[in-house]
Amino acid sequence: MLDPRSYSSADDTAAEIRSEETQLRKAVADISEGRMRLRNQQLLVAEMHERGTAPADCSRRETAERLTVLLRDSLIEWDRHRVLIEQRLAYLYARHRRELKS
Repeated sequence: MLDPRSYSSADDTAAEIRSEETQLRKAVADISEGRMRLRNQQLLVAEMHERGTAPADCSRRETAERLTVLLRDSLIEWDRHRVLIEQRLAYLYARHRRELKS
């Protein structure tokens, strides 16, 4: 006969899995949107370079370039976070299988 505590534990793990899957979907969507924002920013910076900038506009171009770097760095961190979520999910899936067997 199965221990009633195993149901609770398996149910808790299933709830954690659902939560992490939701977080993963959000992370993937945020990364996708972030890539679009980065690409748009890169295009704007490229346009600024093509047009050439007057000395008064140099500050704006430099700001735009800094923003591009910040967006890229943020995407790197978001991707790292996505990997952590995937690792956590792999652990939870394995734990859930073990709990269902016991």
